[in-house]
Amino acid sequence: MTLLAIVLLIVLGIAGLAMIPLGLPGLWVMVGGILAFGWLTGFRTVGVATIAIVLGLAFLGEIIENWIGFRYAKRYGGSTRSGWGALIGGLVGAVIGVPVAVIGSVIGAFIGSFLGAALFEYTYSRHTGVATRAGWGAVVGRAAGAAIKIALGLIIAVVGLFAALS
Repeated sequence: MTLLAIVLLIVLGIAGLAMIPLGLPGLWVMVGGILAFGWLTGFRTVGVATIAIVLGLAFLGEIIENWIGFRYAKRYGGSTRSGWGALIGGLVGAVIGVPVAVIGSVIGAFIGSFLGAALFEYTYSRHTGVATRAGWGAVVGRAAGAAIKIALGLIIAVVGLFAALS
């Protein structure tokens, strides 16, 4: 049973890390792998503290990913409205892109973030240059958010492996 648990932990950890750049819930797959490992091993090495840490990191990753796109749209000269446009556009774009296999949601999220930020900013400022800069800021923010989530995924993987080897 322990070998199955270790294999499951490793497979779900690698799959989760691979899912993050695709805009899929990779952190949650990794958390699920750690929980499955704990369940299969009778929670001998995975305790409440480990579960709290990985859940906290996964929630933090989701919050940061959404907040950073919002923040970058504003940093590139957009208003608060462009930040909301980046957030809403990214979510809508990801959903629309789902039917395109593997990378559709990623492309959709990037395009949606750009269009949402640019459109919301244009309705506010009526300047295409400002709107375009805000859109590009949203795209940079989306990429930075994905990078941060990958870093958090690596931390979750280390926590999971540490728990497995304890």
